[in-house]
Amino acid sequence: MEEKDKLFEHYKFIADKGQSPLRVDKFLINFIEHATRTKIQKAASEGNIKVNGNVVKSNYKVKAGDVVTVEYSSPKKKFELIPEDVPLNIVYEDDDFLIVNKDAGMVVHPGFGNYSGTLVNALAFHFKNLPNMGDEDRPGLVHRIDKNTSGILVIAKTEKSITILAKKFADRELNRKYIALVWGDVKEDRGTITGHIGRSLKNRKVMTVFTEGDFGKHAVTHYKVLERFGYTTLVECKLETGRTHQIRVHFKQLGHPLFNDEEYGGNQILKGTTFTKYKQFVLNCFKICQRQALHAKSLGFAHPATGKEVNFDSELAEDMQLLIEKWRGYAKHQKED
Repeated sequence: MEEKDKLFEHYKFIADKGQSPLRVDKFLINFIEHATRTKIQKAASEGNIKVNGNVVKSNYKVKAGDVVTVEYSSPKKKFELIPEDVPLNIVYEDDDFLIVNKDAGMVVHPGFGNYSGTLVNALAFHFKNLPNMGDEDRPGLVHRIDKNTSGILVIAKTEKSITILAKKFADRELNRKYIALVWGDVKEDRGTITGHIGRSLKNRKVMTVFTEGDFGKHAVTHYKVLERFGYTTLVECKLETGRTHQIRVHFKQLGHPLFNDEEYGGNQILKGTTFTKYKQFVLNCFKICQRQALHAKSLGFAHPATGKEVNFDSELAEDMQLLIEKWRGYAKHQKED
């Protein structure tokens, strides 16, 4: 590749099995962060969008299994990835991968406004020559979790492991479980939430559920209730797909936003319960857990080298432990009254 080519943004996506026919420009807006319709249509008019190797127009309908590639004609702003001696909580490590328990507040990889202090900056310091999925700024990354979500991620250490693990994520051959505290008393003890997820047409910083299925990407979240605290419910979530903000968006759609999730309405006190003592209790809870109450608890998959099933678990982040204990005590006190 010539040096000038390295200055341009290149993307490659494979439409998953649940993808219903969707215009390629809308499809790419769902995948590419900070994308604009104008920029994508310009790429199409210049012949820089291809599906299965063939140049397509912006109105081409992407179908399940299609391989979509795009090259933006605008230079990508480059920055130097600086290794930083940031401590890592490593749960497990072998020659092929490691499992990291990420603290809430840590960004996974450098991006707009976050070019230092990220998990990737730390990985670049502690590990040399980690493989990447075509992006030199994201060494070792197979997947990611939100900045204010705590919990475990797998980091690949070899080309073989990153290829195999990435395919497992794409084929949904993983067992991922999260713990969340959500607002309200969830009606069913178990359930499944489905609905295409894509970037909101009104606010590009957040995601939304498109119930008609003609926009966004197929998403499925299974859940079961662990404890009920009256005004909140502790749930375990198992992801069948891995969309941006999936659990947060699905539970908002269900009418039970995650506790203190500022972007999806969880930082508002539950309606109808604003009496003084309760309101102060909730405000105190917000101070204990100053982010969405979501933790990536466990991760299981076939080992990329041995093929044997491996499973990893993590302790809940301290702020979530304290938050749950506080709600547990409140619920007990309410019953006694």
